[in-house]
Amino acid sequence: MVRQLAVSTTVHSDFRVDVSDWFLLGESKDSQEPCHVETNPMDEEAAPETASGDPGLVEQTSDVVTSITEGDWDAVKPYLVETLVPALINAGLGLLVIFLGYLIGKYIARIVSNPIRRKVDETLGRFIGQMTFYAIFGGVTIAVLSKLGAPLGGLAAILAAMGFAVGLAFQGTLSNFAAGVLMMVFRPFKVGDFINAGGVAGVVNEIDLFTTKIDTPDNRRIIVPNSSISGGTIENVSFHDHRRVEVAVGVGYNANLDQTRSTLQAALDEFAELTISGDGRGNQVVLAELGDSAVVWKCRIWVQASDFWPIQEGLTEAIKRQLDAVDISIPFPQLDVHLSKDDDEEPNRTRRPQRRDDFPQAS
Repeated sequence: MVRQLAVSTTVHSDFRVDVSDWFLLGESKDSQEPCHVETNPMDEEAAPETASGDPGLVEQTSDVVTSITEGDWDAVKPYLVETLVPALINAGLGLLVIFLGYLIGKYIARIVSNPIRRKVDETLGRFIGQMTFYAIFGGVTIAVLSKLGAPLGGLAAILAAMGFAVGLAFQGTLSNFAAGVLMMVFRPFKVGDFINAGGVAGVVNEIDLFTTKIDTPDNRRIIVPNSSISGGTIENVSFHDHRRVEVAVGVGYNANLDQTRSTLQAALDEFAELTISGDGRGNQVVLAELGDSAVVWKCRIWVQASDFWPIQEGLTEAIKRQLDAVDISIPFPQLDVHLSKDDDEEPNRTRRPQRRDDFPQAS
């Protein structure tokens, strides 16, 4: 008993392969005749031409240029009408679609980011808006290039090879990008916070993927790479709602300790309405240390973070006025130098330098 299995596969339009496989059943399960593949020589000759298709724009342009150099101008008009003008129209339409994709991406990114910026966080909203824009704009650009017949497969391979070289050349830039993404995710600070990072202190104005813009108290704009910020210590001054103002002052050793403490406490009581009360809050007068020329006291008071600088200045002024009112002096470092002269010691006399003639001559 013999069973014949015929498989017919079509490649492109005219390339046809017939495969016949014979199996013998009944006599032996392992006996099998080899497969036979039959191809048509005419199909083999026609396959390359069919697979290659019509010549592309580059090939047609090259042929036209060759014809022009040979003095044949008859191919110019068909080339312009049938090839160049349609290609330019398609390219123009593609650019128009890319431009519309840019506008649509900006619009959708604004719609997505605005609620997050208002209700969640300014930095996170900007980051999501940027990612949304890049995703939409990149997708539209790739779709247009694919529609125009751009070889995206080869382009992807080229970009992969270039990415390795570019990654080595731009290690610092990529590290800034990675640091920016981490700061967007973990959010050690946000826009509007006063920070001290990367050797710069100021208010955060904007956080990008590569840099962070900081405005200093004297109204300077400083752009700091993200890697410099994430690679060091970040001090977020305005993270908490409450801050402690601490003013150190030194008084003379002849001042009474109880009187000094009550005087400094009176200075703190002037800001009782602005003092934050609670566990570990309030105000406090602390005897800090016995210095070289003064007894050092520290006045501490908890206030709102927004009131830190005004109260620090006001408390310093109040301490000075209260100490002056009770005649407690604030000493300053001084050095007493005592000179003594021994009368029995003969004063130094200036000796003139010896000349060469004063030395004995060698015989």
